[in-house]
Amino acid sequence: MQIFPCPFCGPRTESEFHFAGDAGNHRPGGSEPVTADRWSDYLHNRSNLRGAANEIWIHLTCGEAFRMERDTIHHGVLASHELSSEGTE
Repeated sequence: MQIFPCPFCGPRTESEFHFAGDAGNHRPGGSEPVTADRWSDYLHNRSNLRGAANEIWIHLTCGEAFRMERDTIHHGVLASHELSSEGTE
């Protein structure tokens, strides 16, 4: 089991967290029309590259969302950051 560093509560086991998506995968929409192809691309297509990944996670205990950089090859956490300190993702 991995230990994830919540920027609000400190290190906790991975079972306390929920994956919320890739950081930088912005939802299409707003006032602009969205094509079916664009919506499908947002929902299903990911680069899934090996190595460093930037992800949004939610710590279920405190309810806070944060960005975590993980190494998908060695399953290590590189850094975690509060979303509010970076502006909107």
